[in-house]
This record gives sequence, structure tokens and C-alpha cells, in this order.
Amino acid sequence: YSQKFSVSTLTQEFSVSRYKNQKGSSLMDAIIEGFSLLLKLENIILISLGVLIGVLVGALPGLSSPMAIALLTPFTLQLEPIPAIAMLAALYCAGTFGGSITAILINAPGAPPAVATALDGYPMAKRGEPGRALGLATVSSVSGGIISLIIFIVAAPTLAAVALEFRPPEYFALAVFALSMLASMTGKSSLRNLIAGAVGVLLATVGIHLTTGVERFTFDIPDLDEGIHFVPVLIGLFAIGELLSQSSTLNNKMERIEAKAMKLPTWKELKELRNCILRSSGIGTFIGILPAEGSTVAAIVGYNEAKRFSDKKEEFGTGTPEGIVGPESANNAAAGGAMVPTLALGIPGSGSTALILAALIMHGFRPGPYLLNETPEFLYAIFGAMLFANIAFLGIGLAGAKFFSLVTFIPKQLLWPAVFIFAIIGAYSSSSSFVDVYVMLIAGLVGYFMNRHGFGAAPLVMGLILGKMVEEAFSQSMIIYDNNFWALMESPIVLFFFALTALNLSTPFWTGFKNRKAAA
Repeated sequence: YSQKFSVSTLTQEFSVSRYKNQKGSSLMDAIIEGFSLLLKLENIILISLGVLIGVLVGALPGLSSPMAIALLTPFTLQLEPIPAIAMLAALYCAGTFGGSITAILINAPGAPPAVATALDGYPMAKRGEPGRALGLATVSSVSGGIISLIIFIVAAPTLAAVALEFRPPEYFALAVFALSMLASMTGKSSLRNLIAGAVGVLLATVGIHLTTGVERFTFDIPDLDEGIHFVPVLIGLFAIGELLSQSSTLNNKMERIEAKAMKLPTWKELKELRNCILRSSGIGTFIGILPAEGSTVAAIVGYNEAKRFSDKKEEFGTGTPEGIVGPESANNAAAGGAMVPTLALGIPGSGSTALILAALIMHGFRPGPYLLNETPEFLYAIFGAMLFANIAFLGIGLAGAKFFSLVTFIPKQLLWPAVFIFAIIGAYSSSSSFVDVYVMLIAGLVGYFMNRHGFGAAPLVMGLILGKMVEEAFSQSMIIYDNNFWALMESPIVLFFFALTALNLSTPFWTGFKNRKAAA
């Protein structure tokens, strides 16, 4: 690849840029030069194509951005580096937003971060406001993505240095803090949420242990050696669980949505939500910068903090706007933040950025401080592509919100069989295993009975996702500190997150106690 690109015009441009940089060109010069590299019709077309693929893949339950990036990477090897990586980065941004479409319309999140969006997005759509819910999700996603990119462009070196301070103990404390948020995530019973989350953590222990190599709960099934994949569980709990819940009303006449229910959010409403958008965007950017945390954790934290600062906490879970813009702003901000350790440190910030990192290496680049110092114009060209992608799916989302809302007009007799077929395809395609299909069907039954008895499905999924992070980080921490748990307390960051965890777990019960006392 180095021989191929040594004679290319692009490499000559990089050589000129490095010469200018050595002569003391400013940060603004690097930003302008990086953005100018995108101003070619070919690059704009490829970025737009990445956005369309990302929205489509994100909207289909079971299909994911990492899967699409993995399939697309071999084809990008025939392209120049900038359009190739820009296309993958645009797909990554748009895929994060696309998961909210089916989460809002049919309660089947297209991606794990959209689980939090479904908590209030689906109830809002059910009461006849799907266009409003999609509009809120679109605007908040774009806002979060743009804010995170601006923060990175201005403070990339500083943010990368902060991320280096996080070791396994700090990741363990952060993951425990994220788990504690399940207590106040959704539903009326904090205890039920914690029980569902604990079941998810238990399911995360299935498979071969990271450090000891011991097989646990695999029942001699080779497909379970790597654990239970969260994609089939996600599809089963939400899509199949909802299908079973509505099966008794399958022959009922579908209620039509009036045209006024498809209006997009007004400027006045968005202005009232600006604090929630800004706060969640900041949270998502910070969490996205931390390697291996990603958009799912950011969405959980964004939802929880939106509820914490809201004056209408009791409306969360019933279709409140803050319950949509909180997680959507956070998860798209995390998508931009996750590119910081990927490009500046060579450490993937998520599964999608790990594949983008591999694509960078395939194209002959060395991610890390070298890339930041020697070719800053390439770095800012990638973020310029992500900025363009956010603006592009703003247009797609707003123009298509009313079109997407028409999905609710499809009769249930046609819609739910299609959802069932897509669920089977999505569960199988995640790892090409029929075991995942069985897991999806079992998860559907579990989700159905959980809904009937007041247990939330979202806490179980979050427990499954975060449980693996908790166990791996804890095991690595115990190796570092020779099984001395109290040595974790030597880190002020760990103490900070543990204090937040204690506060988070006690708040719902303390609030309930005060409410009962006031009622008495």
C-alpha cells in the first residue's frame, strides 16, 4: 500500500502539509486544510452513500454498524484513504442514529444504544405522535454529534491525555456506576429493575472466563464458549416480547394516526430542551472518549441524568421528550468521542471504531500520536466527514420523519410477521449461528412474562452488556493488585464513581420514603 500511495496526488498533498506544519502552521490551518480535502464531488457522494447505508442498517433490528463496516471495508481498499475512511466514519455516525427509528416505531431497537430511546420514544409513538418522536430523536442526535466533534477539534490532545488515566480499576468503577443507574432507569419498581439487571449480569458470566479459562454454564455447547451474544437477546426481549404481548389484539382494527400527530417538534420545544441536549452531549462525549465504553453506556447515563434533572420525573417511561433527547444526544456524542482514542491513541473506543482502526492500518496509516502530530490534516478531514454526515442525516431524518411514521399504518397482520422474519434473520446473521435464534426465541418468552409481571426488559439487556465489562475490568484489577480489593480505593477516580454509585442506589428508595411520609 505504501508503494501504491507514494505516487498518488493525495500523498503529495500530505507531504506538502507536513512541510507546512513543520514551518509552524497553526491549528486552524490544519483544520481548514483537512476540510478542504473533502471538497470533491467523489468524496461527498461516498459520504452520502455511507449515511444512507448507516441509517438503513441501524434501523433494521439485528443488523449493526460494525457488521456493515466489516462488509464494506474490503471494497474501500480500492479507494484513496480519505474517501474510504470518511465513508466508514459517516456510516458509523448514521448507524448510531438509525437504531432509534424502529425503537420508536415498533419498540424493536435497531442497535443497543437505542434501548434507552425506546423507553419514551415508543410510548410517544403509541399515543399518536411518531413524527414528533422521530423529529426529537433526529435533532438531538445531530446536536450531540456536532457538539462532540467541536469539542474534539478544539481539545483533542487534552482529551486524549485524560483518557490515558483510565486503567482497569477505573473502568470497573465506571461500569458499576452505570449498573447502579438501572435502579432509576424505568418503571415504578427500583427493586424489580435491579433484579432484572442482576439476571443480565448472571447471563454475562456464560462462557469461558477471561483470566482462568474455566468454562461456565456452556452445557457442552461450543457456540456458548464466547458467551451469550446481546444482539439475539435484544431482539427477543423487545421485538418478540412485544409481538407476543400484542398477539391477543392481532385481529383488532388498527387505529389510524391523524395528520396532526405527525408534526415535527417546534423551535419553542427544542429551546426548552436545550439544557438537556447540552448536558447529555457533554456526558456522551466524555464517555465516548473512554476506550471500550461506547454509546450504550452513554445512552444509559444520558437517560438517567435527564431524569435526575427533570421537573417531571414521574412522566419518564410514558413518552416524555426529555426521555428521548437525553439518550439520543448522549449516544451520538459518544460516537464522535469514541474516535478520539481511535485516531489520537490507536485505542478503539468502540466495536465500530476498532474496525475503522483496522481500515486505517490497511490503508497504510499508523494511528496514534504520530497521526495527530505528523498528519493533522488527515485527522481533521475524518472529523469533517463526520460533521457532514451529521448534517446529512439531519436532512434525511427531518424529511423522512413523516414518511417513517407511515409504518404505523401497516396492519398488524402484515407488520408483525415481517418483524418476526427480520428478527430471525437478524439473530442468525449476528454470528451465523442457529443457537442465537434459539436464544432469541427464549428471550422473547422471557420478555413477555417480564412485561406481564412488571419487570423491565431494558435493565436485563443493560446488565448483560455491562456485566462483561464489570467482570473483565475487575479480573484485570485483581491481577494488578494481587487480589487486594481495597487497593482499588487508592484511585480518586474509583472513589468518585463508587460515591456516585452509592448515591444512585439510595436515591430511589430515599425518594420513595419521603413520598410515603408526605402522603401519610
